[in-house]
Amino acid sequence: MSENFSIENELSEKHQLKNPSGVYYNLSVPRLYEEAIKRNEGHIGESGTFVGFTSPHTGRSPKDRFVVKEPSTEKNIDWGAVNQPVSPEVFDHLYGKVMDYLKGKDVFVRDLQVCAHPDYRTNVRVINEFAWHNIFVNNLFIRPSASELPHKEVGFTVISAPGFKADNPEKYGLNSETFIFLNLSRRIALIGGTRYAGEMKKSVFAAMNFLLPERNVFPMHCSANIGKDGNVALFFGLSGTGKTTLSADPERALIGDDEHGWFDEGVFNFEGGCYAKTIKLSPTTEPEIYQAALNFGSVLENVELDLETGKIDFDSDRHTENTRGAYQIDMLENIVPEGIGGIPKSIFMLTYDAFGVLPPISKLDSDQAMRYFLLGYTAKVAGTERGVSKPQATFSSCFGSPFLPRPPKFYGAMLKERMEKHKANVWLLNTGISGGPFGVGKRMPLPSTRALVTAAVSGLLDDREFVKIPILDLSVPVDCPGVDSTLLQPRLSWDDLDEYDRKARTLSDLFEKEYEKYI
Repeated sequence: MSENFSIENELSEKHQLKNPSGVYYNLSVPRLYEEAIKRNEGHIGESGTFVGFTSPHTGRSPKDRFVVKEPSTEKNIDWGAVNQPVSPEVFDHLYGKVMDYLKGKDVFVRDLQVCAHPDYRTNVRVINEFAWHNIFVNNLFIRPSASELPHKEVGFTVISAPGFKADNPEKYGLNSETFIFLNLSRRIALIGGTRYAGEMKKSVFAAMNFLLPERNVFPMHCSANIGKDGNVALFFGLSGTGKTTLSADPERALIGDDEHGWFDEGVFNFEGGCYAKTIKLSPTTEPEIYQAALNFGSVLENVELDLETGKIDFDSDRHTENTRGAYQIDMLENIVPEGIGGIPKSIFMLTYDAFGVLPPISKLDSDQAMRYFLLGYTAKVAGTERGVSKPQATFSSCFGSPFLPRPPKFYGAMLKERMEKHKANVWLLNTGISGGPFGVGKRMPLPSTRALVTAAVSGLLDDREFVKIPILDLSVPVDCPGVDSTLLQPRLSWDDLDEYDRKARTLSDLFEKEYEKYI
């Protein structure tokens, strides 16, 4: 650390935080554990993992997320329910209130980075009220070497004060006492009133989604892996579609599991860790993730914990179904340590089709790829949310609409330009139901899905015969090694072909209606 560096002066001069009680800068993980336990912020579970609880917020608060509307960005933001506007005056007022709140309190400050490629790496400073939140960001972001610290220039700042709640929120146009503000001109995320650690990760992701296109980098909500032949594959998909599972292929090295940038020479991971759902996590089905989640230094959110034994019950949804684990990516074995890969040759768009009509794999032309990318389709099924009693189509543009500051067509154009320039093969992959709708059909067998992915990335499907699926106009291979051919054409696996046609038309009509907003 530089002899002339004073974190107290930095906080006062750069961040307007004056007179905190104590400042803990880049503490080691064991020291952060000590501070978190001393402050009753959580518990130590089995294998030494730290367990925190975030009630009442056990997930993101999309209705409490705002983007500061000011002259330099207002014409480039897709304003609406996702990107709600807030004035610079309200931001400045609550920023000052948060700084006043932190006076006389201990704060935990950490200098980290995002974007694995050195040409795009961005210094991030995180200021936390909670010690365990500082462990979380240390896991999720890129950890600089000691020689790179402290940051001389801070590219983005995250300030998280869960204990501060906005008084008279309606006065400021807020929806509750909780707020997540993204100030893109000042490069600050300001978070108050929520303990949910994922808000910090997603705020930085959203900022990169806005800033990186200005440097001709296409930001993507996807996982990425690479084969021994150097062939890079991308996996776009919403929660529950198998994005993390399929990218964690024992025959291919993981570049990253959630957020990437596509630049002129390839792709790079934004992060230095993984933030995985852990509900029903099993050492049998996902041994690497299970082992990484149960580790000293890893953080678990809202899992069921036996306070006497430290035993964790991953099957329990007592606190929430959205239980989460945050761990450093190098806790996994088969990874690309540099977090960088070449130009993608295979792109998979994952969907869980509960209607049971989409084929397990379809090859998309560039227009179809743009269409399905903008749709971002999957389906909710009975039991996943209160009030859901039958399959419901769900759309999230670009497979990540809650984190996209710019209009979806802006990102779609970036994808189309790269697909066509680099001749990437694009596949629609259905990991959902086959042989009938949800409740009648069965989920696509994981070994069959893996076999299809392997065949696609290896080029084995390139020379196969393809046929068109009626109504949906999708091209599917007539056969694939290791896959039952009846699965490939879903209509043939239904007992009632007329019923299949009706369901297919229903889904096609839903696609058409949703896509109208992009025409």
